[in-house]
Amino acid sequence: MAPSKDIINANSSLVFMVTRRTPELIRPAEPTPYEFKELSDIDDQESLRYQIPFIQFYRNESTHMHMGRGDPVRVLKEAVAKALVPYYPLAGRLRENSGRKLEVECNGEGIIFIEADADVTLEDFGDIIQPPFPLEDLLFDVPGSTAILGTPLILMQVTRLKCSGFIVALRLNHTMTGLPGLVQFMNAVAELARGAQSPSIQPVWERHLLRARDPPRVTFEHEEYDTIADTKGTVIPFEDMVHKSFFFGPTEIAAIRQLIPVNQKATTFEILSAFIWRCRTSALQPEPEEIVRMMCVISIQNLFNPPLLPPGFYGNTIVFSMVTSTAAKLCINPIEYALELVKNSKSTATSQEYVRSTIDYMVIKGRPHFTVARNFVVSDLTRVGFDKLDYGWGQPAYGGLAKAGVGAIPGVLSCYVPFKNRHGEKGIVVPICLPQSAMDLFVKELNRLLYHAPNHLSVALRASSISSSL
Repeated sequence: MAPSKDIINANSSLVFMVTRRTPELIRPAEPTPYEFKELSDIDDQESLRYQIPFIQFYRNESTHMHMGRGDPVRVLKEAVAKALVPYYPLAGRLRENSGRKLEVECNGEGIIFIEADADVTLEDFGDIIQPPFPLEDLLFDVPGSTAILGTPLILMQVTRLKCSGFIVALRLNHTMTGLPGLVQFMNAVAELARGAQSPSIQPVWERHLLRARDPPRVTFEHEEYDTIADTKGTVIPFEDMVHKSFFFGPTEIAAIRQLIPVNQKATTFEILSAFIWRCRTSALQPEPEEIVRMMCVISIQNLFNPPLLPPGFYGNTIVFSMVTSTAAKLCINPIEYALELVKNSKSTATSQEYVRSTIDYMVIKGRPHFTVARNFVVSDLTRVGFDKLDYGWGQPAYGGLAKAGVGAIPGVLSCYVPFKNRHGEKGIVVPICLPQSAMDLFVKELNRLLYHAPNHLSVALRASSISSSL
């Protein structure tokens, strides 16, 4: 079959062509066990039954080992095949048993791999490389590959650029693992690509460690999974949605901190989450008495001492903390009001009993989806390491989430991605997806709050203005 070609408009000034070869299956390089492995009761909840995209941009720099003598497509294909030997469940297919319980058939059928070339350089993407990206061809949606059951668990496209740089785009079936688990697998790929004989961290399945107790018992309310009727159109609409990415460096974070009392201790994640939640709620203009929500994604991987999970575990390790308020209280009160709500909610969700109660709730309630109506979900990816993966060409110019949104619901999820701006300043990029009218108000609210901070800063002046209609 001849390679297919598509034109991409990355922004209003950049148009380029991608030539894509026929997708193929990459199987484990050696024979692997044929068996069935059950997922955990965190893995197979409805909230994680979707495909999530990630992307990395790599420069061609002469200081790196593969310069001038290595094709990134060939190197990565070989490394993926080798990594799928210890990580052989990722080469299998998901099945569903009674009670909606998921298991993976470890049959070695492989993951989807796409080889592509683009007639564009990395520099053509501009000084700032951050979401949103033209995913339609940088991560081709292979027909029939998006189902959760019975399809390849990972789709990978490697696109060579005219400058000899390249782009690695991935789409992951979230039920199999989260970003930390994916980074662990891709780090194994990176080590093998650089010449290692085996990964430095051996994968551990052990999903039974996150299964329900016998008998299951729910000891917390878990309002994060409440079924709430969308009687007022509170789910963000699909039409007229735009993406923008906002950069928060040390200067912006310092300006936000000046909006709260000096003696109120909080992490950067807590402060930024409270600030964005308030601005976003104000921009969406809910009725004053409406209940608005925010959930923080809490990783339990390294939360407890002694650890709940062994090193090398690569299943999903998340629970959600939920905070609620009326829209009026959130938008009228100072930022410290939202901050205290976030801090109190997180402290509850970080106990082992809360984790066990969440797992048991999944089994008793039929593995529900988290609440969507008037909800905003935030996840901190700044320490996961996706931005540090080195396949032999150095660390990526950008590595992280490819867009804002969760599953088929755009605008609900935002992830905090580590980023270095054009001045070399380290900070956090936050992709936001909102209807155009709400996005305009969101930017104005950022300006209003930070302009009135003592140092008269405006985060929106330093935010990316890149946008992309869905």
